[in-house]
Amino acid sequence: MVKSTFLNLPEEKKERVTEALLHEFSTHALTEAQVARIVKEAGIARGAFYKYFDDLTDAYTYLFKIAIQEIHMNMQPTDKFDPDFFYDRVCKFISKTQHSKYEPMMKLHMLRNEAVVPGSMKTNSEQLLHMTPEIWSAMVLSHEVIVSVFADPDNREANLKRYKESLYLIDKGANK
Repeated sequence: MVKSTFLNLPEEKKERVTEALLHEFSTHALTEAQVARIVKEAGIARGAFYKYFDDLTDAYTYLFKIAIQEIHMNMQPTDKFDPDFFYDRVCKFISKTQHSKYEPMMKLHMLRNEAVVPGSMKTNSEQLLHMTPEIWSAMVLSHEVIVSVFADPDNREANLKRYKESLYLIDKGANK
């Protein structure tokens, strides 16, 4: 967890460190990230980094939470399953991500980092267990289509079309 030492920094210094983190995690997967590059770009001592964060994963998690707060929206509807709700949310998530300064980081997250962040897969699994089968299916498909769009932007429209068709198949099966 990010330390209070970091949270209590003057805004200018906190922003400088945060921008250095964003640059590092936008150009390097978490497994290849280096504290040395971050501290050099931020203009801080290596020891200061460890006064602010436990390690690189802690710094990554801090920045990822900021990115998610800025670009993510609730995916779970409040009432019955609605294919258009999911399709709309995924399209908005992709668009907001692609038009944000967090796009390269989020792309690396979905393609390389998600599985290496401790506990993230377990947390996702626990969240999915409490959903109806229709919503569970839509959430899993939503994640996969986002990964597909980031991995293969040339086939964005084809992937989104297939996703929408799949959501309607789920809805059709649920309403039998």
